[in-house]
Amino acid sequence: MTYVKKLATAFVSCSLLLLSAAPASAQVDGNCGTYICVMTAHHNRFVQDITVRTKDGLPGKLRAYWGNFRSPRVNAASHRWAVNYEQANAKLVCGGLERDGRTIEDGVCVTI
Repeated sequence: MTYVKKLATAFVSCSLLLLSAAPASAQVDGNCGTYICVMTAHHNRFVQDITVRTKDGLPGKLRAYWGNFRSPRVNAASHRWAVNYEQANAKLVCGGLERDGRTIEDGVCVTI
């Protein structure tokens, strides 16, 4: 391998490591209601992950929402975005739970 190829390979490897690293001031916040917990990983208003889980472990349909994003009602609500994705004026990350066609809990939110 030539010197230029080795240097290019090393540069690409370092670049990928830097791109995949979390920002130094990134934080994880969460809030729990009676039946669900909503957790988010974010850097200021740049949300990277939303996870909604039931506290009691019983089956149900979960959903997560933030700004223009609304997840479908699924058995495990979790969504991940690319780094540096921001929705203007979105200050709350929220979740909800539905069982047997009824809303059990909705509006459990985390302020970002």
